[in-house]
Amino acid sequence: MANHKSAQKRHRQSVKKNARNRTAKSAVRTAIKKVRTAVAAKETTAKDLARTAESAIAKAAAKGIINKKTARRQISRINSAAAKTK
Repeated sequence: MANHKSAQKRHRQSVKKNARNRTAKSAVRTAIKKVRTAVAAKETTAKDLARTAESAIAKAAAKGIINKKTARRQISRINSAAAKTK
C-alpha cells in the first residue's frame, strides 16, 4: 500500500476508475454478444440490438475506455452483420 498522502489518493482514484472502466467494458461486451447471438439465430431484432450496441461502444470510446479506432471497427462489423439478417 502507498505510504505518501498523494500516493494514497492516487490509489483511491485508480480503484474508482478501474471499477468504472470495468462496468463500461462489460456493457460493451454484453451488447456485442447479444447482437452476435441474434445474427446467428437470424432474429429480426438484430438491427435494434446493433443500434444499442453501437451506442454503448461509442460512449466507451468517448470516455477513452476503448480506442476510437477499435470502436469504429467493432461498430462497422456489428452493423454489417446485422444488415445481412432480413
